[in-house]
Amino acid sequence: MEQTTKIGRRFESILKEGKKAFIPYIMAGCPSLEKTEEWVLNFSRLGCDIVELGVPFSDPLADGPTIQAAADIAIKNGVNLRKVLALVKGLREKTDVEIVLMTYFNPVFKYGMEHFILDAVQCGVDGVIIPDLPPDEEPGFRGLALKNNLDTIFLLAPTSTDDRIQLVAEASRGFIYYVSLTGITGSTITIGAELKGMVEKIKRISGKPVAVGFGIKSPEDAKEIAHHADGVIVGSSIVSGMLNDEKALTDYIISLRQAI
Repeated sequence: MEQTTKIGRRFESILKEGKKAFIPYIMAGCPSLEKTEEWVLNFSRLGCDIVELGVPFSDPLADGPTIQAAADIAIKNGVNLRKVLALVKGLREKTDVEIVLMTYFNPVFKYGMEHFILDAVQCGVDGVIIPDLPPDEEPGFRGLALKNNLDTIFLLAPTSTDDRIQLVAEASRGFIYYVSLTGITGSTITIGAELKGMVEKIKRISGKPVAVGFGIKSPEDAKEIAHHADGVIVGSSIVSGMLNDEKALTDYIISLRQAI
């Protein structure tokens, strides 16, 4: 029987209360590591359930212009994977909110897969999302992550076949990330029968929590998605807000939390 992880237990608790998970995404190091730490703590205080922390990378294929620009700022600030892990380690002295790193495989490969997994767990990372590492590649990574209780969260898309859904269902731990559109982050979401049907199918096949991301901007979007998914991921709008009025961003986070 699969062991329930910290993220898994978090979803169990949320769903048992009849609620849905709110997962904000921010880019570590944009506008600074100090602000990143401040906002992770703010997210926890404002009722967010899991924080997705982006690792800056120079060629982020899945990311739209807002998150790419944020990564550029972080890279110019000298932020890299090692510094992001150190940030999480420091945060663990102040919060126990679940933290998932969203990175690409190149930084992990350069770091060393085994060293990355061991250091991530030691620093307090709960899970990882690596968009360019499909579940049928690098099985050694997944096996080592499983051994060390680091959740591997894989992505599904509107084009995913039933076979692909089954593969991701078996490989994902913590939750499954459903990419709501065949595009990049920051695109506009269309919430229709196809999206709802895919989410229901993934939940039925996998038996695991499904969180939906990409294109969710308004509280109305978030509320509609929350009717069908177990969690709602909001990224580009929050990343953009961090570079502007902090009071407005706080109000936005509160409105999303209430809607979800």
